[in-house]
This record gives sequence, structure tokens and C-alpha cells, in this order.
Amino acid sequence: MPQLPAPAYPAEVRARLEADAKEVIARYPGSRSALLPLLHLVQSEEGYVSRTGMAFCAELLGLTTAEVTAVATFYTMYRRKPSGDYQVGVCTNTLCAVMGGDAIFDRLKEHLGVGNDETTEDGKVTLEHIECNAACDFAPVVMVNWEFFDNQTPESATRLVDDLIAGRTVEPTRGAPLCSYKETSRILAGFPDERPGAVEASGGAGPASLIGLRLAKGEEPHPRVVAPRGEPARGDQPQTSASDPDHPAGPAAEEGE
Repeated sequence: MPQLPAPAYPAEVRARLEADAKEVIARYPGSRSALLPLLHLVQSEEGYVSRTGMAFCAELLGLTTAEVTAVATFYTMYRRKPSGDYQVGVCTNTLCAVMGGDAIFDRLKEHLGVGNDETTEDGKVTLEHIECNAACDFAPVVMVNWEFFDNQTPESATRLVDDLIAGRTVEPTRGAPLCSYKETSRILAGFPDERPGAVEASGGAGPASLIGLRLAKGEEPHPRVVAPRGEPARGDQPQTSASDPDHPAGPAAEEGE
């Protein structure tokens, strides 16, 4: 059915977003190239890309709302409806699924009482299955607001969402400390993460990712990066959520050591 035109942002919100949008647009030789970061910008305002946000982007870039909608509906990182403070994505692509991703997703659906792309009643967590996030060497992987939680199990993933809902501090396996989905969207729009130490905490590749590089250099690879499931980690191995119940978010050792 035809819809009425999208309502405009309140004047003070529009003024603030317009100032930020002009800063983003100025980075590109052609204004329409700024569409992707602008969609992240409007998502940082409402937690999703609303019809109001798409109309705002279209107006500033001289595009039609149909052109903006085509982009916003193509990329899965843009949400099309209100969502939770924490987007919990379970990779169910081939390797993660085989390694336990399907079991994790099924457990979280039952535990949270929501289905795919649905949000808990308290507005804290949106659960969805996601496609490959290029972390197959740490499968199965769960992502929270696009930060990695590696080597998960149904039990550790359940503790993870319980901690998020309870407001307890949760540390990603790799990457910057968690922030809300709106704050994540603003960072993805190209604005600096101003939290003290957040950029430095991003870290580098983990040991599993570096095996190929070490082989190419003629170095001897580590005999085993992660302890077998169900066995305690030895002193020379990083602990993971599967082997360290006190650290459900990820390893206790530094990644990349």
C-alpha cells in the first residue's frame, strides 16, 4: 500500500546530523560516494535506517529515495527496523555451522525466546544468523556489534547474552571494547572512536591466522593453536571460551602472542 511521506527529523536533530553529514560528504570527490557512511550516520541516530533517514540521505546527496532504498536494503549491516542495543550475530556459514554454529544459534533462540532478526522484550539483544565474517580459523564465531567472540560453544554464548542483558562488562576476543549499536554505527560512519584506549585495544591477527604466514617464512608453526574441545588448555596455549568458563567472552591470553 502507498505510504505517506516520511516525517522529517526534529529541527535540532536535523541540524546536528546535517553538520556531520557535510563533514562526511566533503571526504569524497563525488557526493553520492558518501551514501554508505551517511546510512551508518542516520543509523547511529535511531538504531536503524528509517524512512526518515533515507529521505535525509537522498536530499543531501541529490538522489531519489528509491536509489537510497536500493542500497540500504542490499547491505545487511543496515537495519530496517528498531533493534536492540546489542546485535548478536551467530555465523551459520559452512565451517562455523559444522563446528557448532547451528547448535549455538538454536540454543540462543530458545534461551532468549526470539527468532532470527528478532529483539528481546527488554530491547537489549537482537539475534540473527550472519554470513561468513572471515574468522573461520576461530570457528564457531559469534559477533556482538561486529566485534569478535571466537571459539564459542552453546554454553559460553548463553553466558555471553546473559551478561549483556545484565549489563555486565563483556570483553571481545579481538578488537575494541564493546559499545552500543548506535555508537558502533557512528564509528562505521567514519567518526573517531574517542573512548580512551579503544583504538589501541583493537590488536592484530590471532595465532591461528598467522600460521600460513609463518609457513611462508619458513618458520615452524605452533603445534596446536587451541586445545581440543573438552580438554584444558596447556600453559603454552591461549584459553578460549570452550576451555575457560570464567571468561565466556574469549581467551584469557593475549591474541597474537
